[in-house]
Amino acid sequence: MPDRFLSLRPLGNTGLMVPFLCVGLAALGNMPETFGYGVSEEEALACLREVFAGPITFIDTAASYGNGESERRIGQVLREFGGLPPGFVLATKADRDLVTGDFSGEQIRRSVERSVRLLGVEALQLCYLHDPEYTTFEAAMAPGGPVEVLCQLQAEGVIHFLGVAGGPLDLLTRFVETGLFAAAISHNRYTLLNQEADTFWDICAQHGVAALNAAPYGSGILAKGPNVYPRYMYSDVSQETLARAQALAALAERYQIPLAALALQFSLRDPRIVSTIVGISKPERLTQSLALAQYPIPNELWQEIDAFAPQQS
Repeated sequence: MPDRFLSLRPLGNTGLMVPFLCVGLAALGNMPETFGYGVSEEEALACLREVFAGPITFIDTAASYGNGESERRIGQVLREFGGLPPGFVLATKADRDLVTGDFSGEQIRRSVERSVRLLGVEALQLCYLHDPEYTTFEAAMAPGGPVEVLCQLQAEGVIHFLGVAGGPLDLLTRFVETGLFAAAISHNRYTLLNQEADTFWDICAQHGVAALNAAPYGSGILAKGPNVYPRYMYSDVSQETLARAQALAALAERYQIPLAALALQFSLRDPRIVSTIVGISKPERLTQSLALAQYPIPNELWQEIDAFAPQQS
């Protein structure tokens, strides 16, 4: 595999070094209502052992993934390994209460403290404010609110670096512009089907914020194929998006290249993106992701891809 896919690069101004690929562990929270399939304890632990013995040293999870189940399973395997393996960066996200919707500062502290306990770490290397669209910017930034509490936890040494991760790009932009966050994740908005986040990457660069792109497969349609999995952003796909996905699949087939390789490398080839987060739920997916990242794609195919008018919303 070309060295560049596993070579380390700075995660913004944090001093942390991460590879181009990041392993996303949302599915290991066993959320069939989101992903359409469950992941058993045995399957999850086998996958995690492969991940922490593997070459991709950047891991992403969240308190909300299975309401703590992803973190709990990660923590169980980390205990087997005697702690986080050297060189690994483990990121998680602080969340609202999934039952009550509470997004207060007190809830965010509870979320972070539970993450530390479940993961079995002394401190969180990188912790994101997760899904702030479930509150408002004003409420999040208010005295005693979620952001102030995260900053307090950072001052206390419980969190080393702060990030923000969510959906609406206008909202994410407001958080990036505060200068409080070292990293930002956008998901499902920079794929072969939707390039809405294109200008957001420039905004991150202007503010020295590390840009991370999650869900390059559009939650599965660009990995499994539009005829097998006609869903985008965890919901039924629109006819317009389905038609575009089918056209892209036909183009990839004409070049005899996996659609998933095209989708993944679309993100990897953008120099503004520090790392691309790819969800993994089975041990073999790790090897498959590495293979897709290095699959040869001719320049003429990228030229044809560029001819497709991107969907902006």
